[in-house]
This record gives sequence, C-alpha cells and structure tokens, in this order.
Amino acid sequence: MGQSEIVPEAWQVDASLTSSAHAPEVYLHTTTPLGKCSWTFQTIRKNLFRTTFSSENHPIPPHPSAKRPATRLNPQSVAVTTPEETSKFIRLENLSVNISWSGTPLLKFIFDGQAKPLHEDLPFRSYAFDGPGIAHYTRYARNTLHVGLGEKSAPMDLSNRHFKLSATDCFGYDVYRTDPMYKHIPLLINATADGVVGSFSTCHSRGFYSVGSEMDGLWGHFKVYRQEHGGLEEYLIVGRTLQEVVHTYAELVGYPLLVPRWAFGYIAGGMKYSMLDNPRASEALIEFAEKLKKYDIPCSGFQMSSGYTVAETEPKTRNVFTWNRHRFPDPKGFVDEYHRRGIRLIANVKPYVLGNHPEYEKLSAAGAFFNDPKTGGSATARLWSAGGGESGVGGHLDFTSTAAYDWWYSGVRELRKLGIDCIWNDNNEWTVPDDEWHCALNDSAYLEKPSGQISDRIGLWGRSLNTELMSKSSHDACLAVYPDERPFVLTRSATAGSMRYCASTWSGDNVTSWDGMKGANALSLTASFCLLHCYGHDIGGFEGPQPSAELLVRWVQQGIYSPRFAINCFKTSPDNNSVGDIIEPWMYPEVLTVVRKALRRRYELIPYLYSLMLNSHLHAMPPQRWTGWGYESDPEVWTSRVLKDGETEYWLGDALLVGGVFEAGANKARMYLPKGPRFVDVHTAQLYSGGQWVEIESHWEKSIPVLARVGAAIPIGKPVQVLSVGDKENTANLSVDDYRGIEIFPDTEYFETEWMNNVWYEDDGVSRTDNTISEFAISYRWTSQEVEIQYEEKLKGGYQPPWRTLSIILPLNDRRTVRLNDAALMTKGMDELGRYVFESVKLR
Repeated sequence: MGQSEIVPEAWQVDASLTSSAHAPEVYLHTTTPLGKCSWTFQTIRKNLFRTTFSSENHPIPPHPSAKRPATRLNPQSVAVTTPEETSKFIRLENLSVNISWSGTPLLKFIFDGQAKPLHEDLPFRSYAFDGPGIAHYTRYARNTLHVGLGEKSAPMDLSNRHFKLSATDCFGYDVYRTDPMYKHIPLLINATADGVVGSFSTCHSRGFYSVGSEMDGLWGHFKVYRQEHGGLEEYLIVGRTLQEVVHTYAELVGYPLLVPRWAFGYIAGGMKYSMLDNPRASEALIEFAEKLKKYDIPCSGFQMSSGYTVAETEPKTRNVFTWNRHRFPDPKGFVDEYHRRGIRLIANVKPYVLGNHPEYEKLSAAGAFFNDPKTGGSATARLWSAGGGESGVGGHLDFTSTAAYDWWYSGVRELRKLGIDCIWNDNNEWTVPDDEWHCALNDSAYLEKPSGQISDRIGLWGRSLNTELMSKSSHDACLAVYPDERPFVLTRSATAGSMRYCASTWSGDNVTSWDGMKGANALSLTASFCLLHCYGHDIGGFEGPQPSAELLVRWVQQGIYSPRFAINCFKTSPDNNSVGDIIEPWMYPEVLTVVRKALRRRYELIPYLYSLMLNSHLHAMPPQRWTGWGYESDPEVWTSRVLKDGETEYWLGDALLVGGVFEAGANKARMYLPKGPRFVDVHTAQLYSGGQWVEIESHWEKSIPVLARVGAAIPIGKPVQVLSVGDKENTANLSVDDYRGIEIFPDTEYFETEWMNNVWYEDDGVSRTDNTISEFAISYRWTSQEVEIQYEEKLKGGYQPPWRTLSIILPLNDRRTVRLNDAALMTKGMDELGRYVFESVKLR
C-alpha cells in the first residue's frame, strides 16, 4: 500500500447538521484538494460512540458490518458544558469526553480519578486521507493489553505488533507468525486495570493495524489503523471491564447465535475418507462408523470434506453442489444410514466455480461472477481445486449479484433437504487478485446499497462483504427447509456481520506440533473477545506430521475443554498430495483407553458447555476467558507476560481454570490462580489459595490440570451421546438425556456461612427461539460436617427437563453429608473416580 497522506485542518462546525450546541454530538466540515470533507461524533449510549471521517472521494462503508443503532441515552446522565468555538466537553456519569478541533479533530476519554486518558487521538495527525483510503492515529498506551482483531497469531497480546486486516487461505500456517489468517474483524480492544476501550471499524475493505509497532521521534508512541479504501465509520466502546465492552459490542453487531446441542459432542472428519475411489468413499465412511462402535467412541457429527463433489472424470476438480456418484452412488441412502447411527453430517461447500464445473457457463452468462474491467467479462483467477497447492482457473461468486446469491441459496437448500445437518462454508476468504474488479450490486433484497453515485469496485465494498452475504444465503436456505429449527452454518472465514448467520467457526488449517497446540489457546482467547464463541481447533493438527501418541492424548485432553471439539485433518506429503492421511482416536492402541476416557468426560461436560453457549447467546459472555477476565483488580494479570500471552491457561466459564502440558515428556504444569477465590483440583481434590503461581502434577494417562473455583457448581450428564429434548426423531435409538449430576466444590479447610450462588441454562437444543431457555439455580454453603444446598428451577416456554432427580457429587475424599432444599439426601455410594454421590428425591 502506497502512502499519500493529507491531514485536513481548519475544521468548522456544520450548523446544518448540529441539532443543538448542547447536544452530545459534533458535526464538522472543511475543504481540501479532495473536496468537501466531514468529521462527525455522536454519543449513542453512555459508553458507545460513533465517529465518521469522509470526503467526496472517501465515502463511509457502503455496506457496514454493523447497522447504526438507535440513540439511547438517559438525559439525566448526560451533561454538555458550554461549548467553545473549537471544543466541546460531554459528561456521562463517571466518564468525561473531550472533543477539540483547533487543528485536527481530537477525541479524548477520561474516567473520574484517572491521571491519564483512557483513549486519545494523536495531535496534528489524528485523521488522514491516504490515497483512496484513510488512516486514524491514536496514542499508544505502553505496557497495557491489546486484544481482538478477530483471529491473530499467538500470543494473545497484540501490543507492539503489526497486522494486515484481511483474510486468506493460510493452509498449514505458523501459529506464532502467520498474518493474515482467516478472519476480518477490525475490533481492537485496549484493556487496563483502570478501564477498557474498544475501537471497531465497520469496513469490509482490507487494511492494516500497527499496535504500537511503529516508532517515530516526532510522533512518539502511537497506534494507527489504515484502511485501503473509503472513509471511516468507527465505534468506540468504553467500559470499566472487558465484559462491559464485549457486551456492548454484541449489542452493536449481534449476539452469538444458538448452536444445536448435538454440536458439542465429538465431531469427526478427515479428507481422506471422501477422496477414496476404492473402496468407495461411502463404504469407507460406513467402515469408520463401525469402528466408532467397535472401539466404544461416542461421536455426534462428521465433517464431509469436499471430496464428495470431485468430478468422476478428468480434470477431477471440486464442483460445488454436485455429487461424485461413484464414491456416493446413493447420497440420500448414505445420509440416512449415518443418521441411523446417530451421526449428523456437515457438508463442505466452497464459494467459487472452476471453469469445468457443469454450470460455469450458465453462471457466467447470468453475471454471477465479478466483472473484470480489463476484459469486460467474468473475472477469473487461479483457485484451489485438488490436492495441496494444486489449482485450476475459475471464478469467485459475487454475492452482491442476485444470480450468485440465489444459485447458492438453491444449492444449500437441496443439501439440507437431502438431510445434511450443517453447512460448512469453507474457503470463503475471497483472496481475489484485483481490487478493481466490479461488483454487480443488484442483489437489492439483501444488500444495503446507499443512495447516490458510488463506485462498484470490490476494493471499496470489501471482499469480505461476500463472506457475510454467503453466510446469510446459507443461513436463510437452511431456515427455508426447517423454519422451526436453528440453522447451523460452520464458517472458516468470518466478519463481524457474518456471525449473525454462522453459529460456529474454528482456527482453520493448523499444523501438528506442541507449539501449535499451545498457541491455539491464544487464538481461542483472541477470538472470544470478538464474539467467536463456538470456536475450536482441529485436534491433533490439520496439516503436518502425524501427532505422537503423547501429543494426541494431550491435545484431546486440552480440546475437550473448548466449546467446539473436532478431529479433522488433511495431512499431505510428496507421495500423497490429493488424499492425505487421517487422525483417528484409535490410531495408537496403547493410549486408546486414555483417549476414550477423555471423550467420555467431554460428553459428561456437555450440560456445562451448552449452558456456557446459552449464556453467550443471552449475555455475550465468552465460554473461554482470559485468566484476568473478572479479576481485573489482581495486579499479576496485568504484569505477567505469561498470562498476557494467553497460551498456557484459561477459564472455561467461571467455574473451571484449565491448564495444559505443552512439552513432550513433561508431567507438571505451572499455573497462576487469580487473587480472591480458592481452588480445588478436580482430579485430586488438592486445595489451593488464589493469588499465587503453583506447579501441578499432570501425568498424561490421567489429565491435564483442571482446577475448580471453590463454591462453583458444574452440571454434568451421561458420558455418551444423548437425545436433545427438541429432536423429533430418534432413528438411532439414542439414550434419553435423563441424568443430571452436579459437581460441587466446597472447601474442607474454611467453612462458608454465606450462600455460594450458581446458575446454569438448558433448553430443548433445537428450537430457533430462546423462549425455552430455562434457568436452574443452585446455591450451597458448608460446615465441617454437612453441605447445605438450595435448588430452584425457572422453566420457560413449556420446556420440561427429562431428568427428574439430581445427583450431587462431592470432591474426592469428601465424606460430608448433603441436604437439598432442607431434606437429607441418601448416598448412592461412590462413582468410578471414588467420589461420593448423593441423589435427590423426585423434583417434579
């Protein structure tokens, strides 16, 4: 990107737009060689603000990734001091906003009691036009935490680093160095012990973010957001905590979607299966399902890679929405057979069409592809088509065209009618080679097209806009077939807007290594700040060598404590570039028992994991959280490089602090326990005080370290796949979800007279609406002899839990008695781990 900065000055108030001198807003204009320019500031909420910076040649994003929200302010909480000619001061409860424009516009936020601003534009250079795009400069607060930007390489802290804001197919990426990756979400959050501010651009165009990585003696320490095309629309979110900022961001772009309950089980995959001709892919996949049964491995879904679409004759390229009838002679019969085995199917679809696709010419004639102004016809590019690194020529679908949008909608609808349970939007990064390609912009039913003349170049509209529109087309097609069920779209690339239509995503084509497993934790936390909450990784690594038995065990043990758990891979080699190798849970007989034990624990934890996702949908609370989330008063979370890197531990909900082992042969893990609570080792019942670093024994044949917060309660279910309440059919004869245990963690050294309160959520696991999301409250306190529990249900929308009693599970070696709602419970004895279990009387 070349540099050609113009920094407008001599700003004046635009009286034609200003409603009142005492309104919490500012509208400015000036004239430069670029023509008339404008800068605006509006107060939307008490902690949400919108700024724009544009010119006649730099329009604000024509299809922003977030709709402008209605202003919602309590007049009693807003005060505007008497405005001066070049400044305005706004007071919102404990936050002061200072806007001045004697030179360039300058915006500053200060919380009461703070010596330094929480956010401040850079004087003399704050807002610049830079060629066809813009640059926004702000002060850089050193030694603070910066997170976000959708999905960026490890470590979690983005400080002192430079990033490209784009998306690409980074097959086999380096988890510590590759940039860009798959996501395009220009949300940067600066978090400190004194407050948090998020900066979010609604633009789909490519750009760059220098997070304090550029140094200049004249300008000092600064951050700069550079956008390659168009003007700026930016939302600034201010809060005391990370949760406050993330919650407000969700109000702006949309809360995470409901996810079908079955999706929290083990998701299997592997490209090799669907690439086989002898035996046929369908036969190989049935054999895989037989092995699941043979080895007693529960499995809820299978990712059908794109091999099912490969043409039967040369050139054997992938032709989306077609079936290879040699590999799958009876697609419907195959789908039904997998359903009879209790395994849902996730079908891979790619948003481009190669030249030998049977419908390429029809789509080209209909204007479904971008237009290349150099040729006047459909734009073509080299696209991935067969094995690793292999390609063919074809066209990216232009989802701003009615032809592309509707064709895609029809294809997805037919897959859903066939019985495919989840649509897997893959290879949807739109790595097109030319920003000058033209968009059709005739998809008036779905495209928010502004009035007036505006360029139709893909550079201005942003290639990632297509990621959003593709997501909507897949989502709406699923909804058309099953209007009462939540659509389930899995996406590799993502924007802020696409997650209004996609329920899940993952970190893409990772590589097998110990560092790859470790760095993946940082990616999960980075994604969580940007509402990518049903997120995970390809366990064992997608590309690269096969994992050792030890690495596979450790990765499975780590992966069960994430929202999405999938084993999927395409391990290429010079001798096997098209089919690839696979990872299977039983590939190492010597560790099969350990892997099976971990998978059974995963299924036990589904009620807890699913509750966390319902909480995400309702309150934007991430399931996976940084160690300092909720513990902002602990100085260690702000000063420890290890904690800010986010690679070695994280919270799963507010109950479990999960560590890990990231070196071969290691049997110990070092963890930090935040100041405040006490902790109990889930596996050994060892007690620890918070506010310290500890070293925990962690042998591979047992588990990674997992500590529960004293006073927490974790709902668990059966260690097998069960039927969701909302499922209308049970062709696989799945077990009913009629068991609910509650693991509690009272202290054995300190006794608690106050109630320790916990809430979890359940619903039917299928319905689109949140009308049936019901709340279950369990509170307890304890003495040296007894644990006293209070339990309450708040059922909604006719939801009836299939379990009729509760099993209360004490930590290992805890021999106290238990009372529930003033009734003494009878012990059922000990479970297989040696923990005492008590069962309640009938609840309803």
